[in-house]
Amino acid sequence: MLETPGRLRRLAEELEEVGIDLGGVERDALVEEVDRALRPPVHERRIPSSGSIVHPRTAPELWARETGLVITRASAEGQPIDAARRFADGLSSWLVRSPDGPIEWLVFNRPAGSERDLGVIARATGATIVQRHPDGLVRVVGATGVLRWDGYGWHHESPIDSWIDVVHSCGDPHDIAITRDLLDFAVHDLGANGIGALLVYRDTETSGPDVDHKLPVPPPIRIDRPTDLAPLRHALAQIDGAAVFGPDGVLRQLGVHLMPSDEAARTVDGFRGTRHTSGLRYSYDDPAATVITVSEDGPVAVFRRGAILGRSHPVV
Repeated sequence: MLETPGRLRRLAEELEEVGIDLGGVERDALVEEVDRALRPPVHERRIPSSGSIVHPRTAPELWARETGLVITRASAEGQPIDAARRFADGLSSWLVRSPDGPIEWLVFNRPAGSERDLGVIARATGATIVQRHPDGLVRVVGATGVLRWDGYGWHHESPIDSWIDVVHSCGDPHDIAITRDLLDFAVHDLGANGIGALLVYRDTETSGPDVDHKLPVPPPIRIDRPTDLAPLRHALAQIDGAAVFGPDGVLRQLGVHLMPSDEAARTVDGFRGTRHTSGLRYSYDDPAATVITVSEDGPVAVFRRGAILGRSHPVV
């Protein structure tokens, strides 16, 4: 589908409305790449994935170290932009559009197309990442966080740092690193994969309110150990109930049914669905807990002491 000035202008306005800053030099290139991701060419009923790294701001020699990837760079100079895009799958190969140089390709030694990967690449390159995943999800990842297009509307997740600021503004002694790891996992592993969950982080070894234990004691999975995240995500996709973490970030309980007190039920209004209401009311009963809820359609909310500290932006 050919790009038209009117369509690109409307898309630019839409992106600005949902939080993307288009005031920089990358405006035209970024809008073009997002438009292409939303409206890819179709060949014999096959819709290709794609990926572009728009206007990187850091030195290329730092990218491999910062991402942990083996990166091969290849010039695409002389290639029409549409032709160059055909070789960028948004997993192992990427198109780079720099403001002061010709277009080029990056090829990684392994696929790096998860939302968590995109955040790492965006931070390492200082760029805005545009991806159309093989499953059809379109993501725009950069300094303003993550935008996801699900075919119906945009969903915006703010940068994790903004969540951290909100959580710690209440002055409670939560470990910042563990809080960050939990939020990162909630947003980029659970929400990004449509896995609903309740995560409870308790900053004390003392017992909390009564809960209903549905499952055996889990293995000591650590939220700050990257190799533990895949099995944790896999387990949470199969169960209801909360995952409870101790002050050291170790999983203590799994599949826990939170049972808010009568006082919490009277005092704290319901919020969204059953999962969110249960988590919000539990946080009222347990002053030592920060509760993170993830909806299966992606939005994340953070509760403490019966109050909503932060939540995802709605789909627009």
